[in-house]
Amino acid sequence: MHKNLTAGALLALAVAGAPAMAKEPASANEAKTAHHYAALIAGDQPNLAGLTMFFTQMPKGGDLHHHYSGAIYAETYVDFVDKQGFCINKNTYRIETDKAVIAAERAKPAAQRSCLSGAEVNADEDVWRELVKRWSNKDFHNHSSAQIAPDRRFFHTFGYFGPVANDNLHEGLQEIKQRAIAENVGYIETMFLLSPFVPDAGFDTQAWNNVDDDKALDAAMRATFAKLDKDPAFNKTIDDFVAGIVKASEGIDDERFTMRYQNYVLRLLNPSMVFSSMMSSFKAAQKNPRIVGVNIVGQESQHVPMRDYALHMKMFRFMKAMYPDVKVAMHAGELALGDVPPEGLKFHIDQALSVAGAHRIGHGLDLAHEANAPAIMKTMREKDIPVEINLTSNAFISGVAGADHPINLYRQYGVPYVISTDDAGVTRHTLSHEYVQFASQFKPSYAEVKKASYASIRYAFLSVAEKQRLTSQLDQRYKKFEADIAALAARAVSAK
Repeated sequence: MHKNLTAGALLALAVAGAPAMAKEPASANEAKTAHHYAALIAGDQPNLAGLTMFFTQMPKGGDLHHHYSGAIYAETYVDFVDKQGFCINKNTYRIETDKAVIAAERAKPAAQRSCLSGAEVNADEDVWRELVKRWSNKDFHNHSSAQIAPDRRFFHTFGYFGPVANDNLHEGLQEIKQRAIAENVGYIETMFLLSPFVPDAGFDTQAWNNVDDDKALDAAMRATFAKLDKDPAFNKTIDDFVAGIVKASEGIDDERFTMRYQNYVLRLLNPSMVFSSMMSSFKAAQKNPRIVGVNIVGQESQHVPMRDYALHMKMFRFMKAMYPDVKVAMHAGELALGDVPPEGLKFHIDQALSVAGAHRIGHGLDLAHEANAPAIMKTMREKDIPVEINLTSNAFISGVAGADHPINLYRQYGVPYVISTDDAGVTRHTLSHEYVQFASQFKPSYAEVKKASYASIRYAFLSVAEKQRLTSQLDQRYKKFEADIAALAARAVSAK
């Protein structure tokens, strides 16, 4: 009865809870596209140029592990410097925001100034090249001289462009949108802004002292929650925060592209700041449908995130009980052997699932080291919890790539996954490039690649109706893409 349903219709029914149905037969163009793709990945040296052209054209449903500030390219941030009236110190490559310092610098003759406008940076090739090297990962592997470790290079970049990262938000979102449309990405779910927080030294002490006493910790969290919930100033910061997201995102959605927003918590802060930020994140997510989830970010291997990891998971458990409808995606297990002592690799994904109740796992890189790895994969498979795979950043930050990467474990044991970018502005790549890496390193079939593209809509934090709409769009895009590839392949054959 359902043999003529599109892939999108089948997915929509699955999302709505309908029973599984037989797969729709492949069209002639789909088969030709699969054949063309198979030729591109064949042999010991896949055709990377051909794969790049293929995946640039291929529809990619969405990007679910995406950081707004890390997605903006250095070139744009330099433009923002001028828009804000700031300058860039050519000795430190830091942005100067002090108006008195900027005025004093501008009063000097050009040859004597150490703080340059964005236009002046762009006009000086040597200064520009040094800036982009510090503000991104560009040229890292081209240097033979000593430099800081890759993970520090990556995370240090945010300190350079940070002073303008939260300005000109609408323009930044427009840039991301236009770049996504150009490479046939229909949806992005971005980790947008750090949620408001309130420090509380008393709660910090209670949290650290009672991290192993769930009853006492829950009592401390309930008391702090009740106090903040009645605090007019705290609630106003949340309202203002939501209003800022709404304003920045006006006009971003259209018939070609959709964007939604996750609030995030910074795991590098003290417990009271993490807890109050988490609370404001969950509250904000209930106030506006454009905010679809909550995440926790920050380098997992640093001292504070390692020390407080179990505490943070219990905070998420508490907030999930208070706001059961709010979705949670979580950076968990972004660790490699040697980042921390071996015992530190044993529990992060497990606790994100079993304690915090994560709906998606970001990175999941330490899977093979987790003490409960088989049960983790069983849980993710049976509960349909995907892992967000970020091959480029995993290779650069953690040195985990190729056969070392756990993606093959996830695939082998039937864990759902999506392909995503992480911080494409810092690492200077695209979602298309991530698919090229996936295809060239792991050689999935075209059917698996296509399934991964659809999965990025299936596992988005969207309503059933929105998933149906985006999946229907994806159906039409694939229909055109496969027709184009079939025609391209025919021309290539006739030219031989």
